[in-house]
Amino acid sequence: RITNWTWIFVCSVVTVLCIRNLLWSSYGRACISVREDEVAAEIMGVDITHYKVLAFVVGAFFAGLGGALYSHYYYFIQPGGFGFMKSIEYLVMVVLGGMGSITGSVMAAIVLTVINVFLQQYSAIRMILYALLLIIIMIFRPEGLMGSKEFSTAMFRRFERRDDRGSAGGQ
Repeated sequence: RITNWTWIFVCSVVTVLCIRNLLWSSYGRACISVREDEVAAEIMGVDITHYKVLAFVVGAFFAGLGGALYSHYYYFIQPGGFGFMKSIEYLVMVVLGGMGSITGSVMAAIVLTVINVFLQQYSAIRMILYALLLIIIMIFRPEGLMGSKEFSTAMFRRFERRDDRGSAGGQ
């Protein structure tokens, strides 16, 4: 039987892959150009309204998917569960990881979820910790932990052993 955690994991992986592929496409590049500088994007011929609506629709789709998973996991939804503090929690996840980094946002979400589980009994301390984390990150790393960097397999190539002498002949 497929558990709730399996669904959450599969949907999370599919979401990350879809967003990564979207960002590397021409649509994603146009959305990034609109985010960075609207005037320059418009001068280059990018339809700003179209790409803002596209970004909103894609974000709304994945937020709806998250809401469906949330309701499937908890079996109950009430408006009080999505108050100001929950918004701050998600904001801290994105800012902590880096607003231009999928990898950083995922890492921050994992770390903050683990912290949330351990500090569940102490909700006031948890929110103070989130506020302190947000202040410290804004002071020392305003771009977030990862900035706009992403993990890739190229980062691990320096750990591979290479035979620079060549394998053919020449001993």
